[in-house]
Amino acid sequence: MPSSLAGLAAPGESRAEAGTGGTTLAGPARGMLGGMTSSGLQRDELAAFLRTRRARLRPAEVGLPEGERRRTPGLRRQEVAQLAGMSIDYYIRLEQGRGPHPSRQVLASMARALMLSRDEREYLFRIAGENPPPTVGPSREVTPGLRHLLDAMTETPAYLVDAAYHVLAWNHLATYFVGDLAAVPDADRNMIRWTFRQPATDAHWTDADARCFVQSTVADLRAAYGRYPADPAIRELVTELLGTSPRFAQLWAEHDVEERRPMIKKVPHPRLGSLEFECRVLLVPETEQRLIVYVPEPGSPTQAVFRRIAERVAP
Repeated sequence: MPSSLAGLAAPGESRAEAGTGGTTLAGPARGMLGGMTSSGLQRDELAAFLRTRRARLRPAEVGLPEGERRRTPGLRRQEVAQLAGMSIDYYIRLEQGRGPHPSRQVLASMARALMLSRDEREYLFRIAGENPPPTVGPSREVTPGLRHLLDAMTETPAYLVDAAYHVLAWNHLATYFVGDLAAVPDADRNMIRWTFRQPATDAHWTDADARCFVQSTVADLRAAYGRYPADPAIRELVTELLGTSPRFAQLWAEHDVEERRPMIKKVPHPRLGSLEFECRVLLVPETEQRLIVYVPEPGSPTQAVFRRIAERVAP
């Protein structure tokens, strides 16, 4: 709060913190019931939640140096305040259960600083007495469980995409099909963009299975476009391809809407030879992501190829 306005709080009230929803009544008897204010702020629960979320983060996870040895795990309070763009004193008061009612802007800043998941962000808003902000698009967060699942599928190429078919994570075998994306800028990791950048003379445009695969992908993208009309990544991708790819524009104009179905893919791989496998798309309901796996028939030559690669890179 500007210094010229300091001291204007009425008796029995603390001064309002910049960026908060107002002043806080002093003492539990005024405006509070069981740790909850009349505005719905659950002070004790908010304080405990912030402390536990802070304790689980390592400095390296948020781009900070590890520095000297720390007495307790997690980030320091001043580091969270710095990442959230708020005063250290204000953040400390929130963790101690005595701060003023945080504004929606402050809550959003703390959610980003603490790297909260979608569910955690919604919970933070609710215990602060606020309605969570609407979700404008699908999550692009890769959960540890999905990361572990990808790594455990040593004999099956697999990768994770969002609703715009942006590749979020992949395992080693998948690099034989999508390349080593670690060296590719994040903005260029989009399957649909790759597909429609191929020249009209490319062999996959004359392959019936490949054309069916592309049609299904565009139809699935349209379904996502309808579910998330405000998502900027999906909107930008569609706008770009409508302007650069007549083939995409033609498929988009057909207004087909469907979810991806399993299909058999035959791939003349330049390094691995002729491969045949079922391309299966598994929906991750809580994030609207898709886990795409290439499943060879048991005992097939393709399974043998995948197994040899897995054995070659096994520790």
